[in-house]
Amino acid sequence: MTAAQAASAPAPMAFADVCRAVEPLLPAEPEAQKRAIIGYPDAVERFKGEIANILDAQGLRGTFAVPPWYETEEEAVFEEVWGKAGLAEWWKPPYDASPSAKVIGDDVYFLVDGRMQKMPQRIPAHRRQQLIRAILLRTPGERLDRDFHEVYLLDGCRVTVFKGALAKAGRDVIIFRRYIVPEYTFAEQAQRGTIPAEAIPLFEAMVRVGYNVVFCGSVRSAKTTFLSTWQRLEDPALEGVMVETDPEIPLHRLMPGAPIVQLVCDGERLAHVSRNLLRSDADYFILAEARDGIALDMAVRVARKGTGRMKMTYHTRDPLAFPEDAAVEIVRSLGGDVRETALRVAGSFDYLFHFASLPGGAKRLKGIYEMGVRAAGPSAERSWHLHAICRHDQARDAWIWNNNISPDKRLRGEEGDPAAFAAFASTLAALAAPQPEARP
Repeated sequence: MTAAQAASAPAPMAFADVCRAVEPLLPAEPEAQKRAIIGYPDAVERFKGEIANILDAQGLRGTFAVPPWYETEEEAVFEEVWGKAGLAEWWKPPYDASPSAKVIGDDVYFLVDGRMQKMPQRIPAHRRQQLIRAILLRTPGERLDRDFHEVYLLDGCRVTVFKGALAKAGRDVIIFRRYIVPEYTFAEQAQRGTIPAEAIPLFEAMVRVGYNVVFCGSVRSAKTTFLSTWQRLEDPALEGVMVETDPEIPLHRLMPGAPIVQLVCDGERLAHVSRNLLRSDADYFILAEARDGIALDMAVRVARKGTGRMKMTYHTRDPLAFPEDAAVEIVRSLGGDVRETALRVAGSFDYLFHFASLPGGAKRLKGIYEMGVRAAGPSAERSWHLHAICRHDQARDAWIWNNNISPDKRLRGEEGDPAAFAAFASTLAALAAPQPEARP
């Protein structure tokens, strides 16, 4: 660069100074600003265009270093002034496949490959307060003076905020969660190692039979992904009702055109509508996450009406305790006897799938259990039971199968869809058959 060129070059500026210079020059249109802050694409693009014009008109182009987590100067200024600050990178490749992000104090973390990764960007206290106000704009009922918030962004992302008395001084927390699966197929999950590829025909046959199933496991163990894939194979002509505590599963996108009612409610709201749901003439129900006794009781009552194809997810680390754990929750909410309620729970579902998250973030199907109620004789006391038809051997990272189908599951399958049951039974027998030793 010559001395003349250096003299005519714009003087360098700090990024924060550029943001402060641009902000008062933006259009003073409160409603348009609100839409841009909430994230409506048309408003966002309009304000980016306004910022680009201001940068050009004021001679600010090239006067500041753009933080590496932004792609353009106008994007950088927009996100710092109106948008999501350094978190904006979470919505762009390669982090758009990350299911979770956190702001803890000034620090930013993205969940990458099952592990929280600390990012280089930081969000200071005054910008976090601005970010929280922006997050709450779409939910006017959320008062800013509360210490806890749980709201949803325009794209369905769930945001949880802990601040004030609930957080340590200077360490308020903002948690972003979204439900992301690249492809809802058993083949994709088998490729990731979550399920055995050879069992895909078994799962497909079970869907056609219409067994009532529970998918259980800890947080981020792939149970909801498996439920979504299972559901996608359902007959799209059947009428369904899905109840979620959080709007995570977009069935209208997974099964476009299928007559499925999607409700978001739990606790008291679910209790209020449960009677109408029980009178529904739907072919099947989905309880996307059973969090309390009211939800579990509704699932049991629906199943005991004779409704098949029931699907439910449940948080637990011990699948063998599911009937009793569910019964305790139901009795705690509605009263009753735990043992009798556990028998009702066990008699309402056919199979339980247990998923787990392994160190490093990998997911595995840990077991499949047949569930039911039986008595040793005509006058014997009834008892609930679970027996495994599949277990995962972690040492070998392999699945071990047991060809054991109880008479009631056999009867239900043969009455529901004989061809599908025959495929289920033959596939299970083949999976459980002793494998011939490899020849040298």
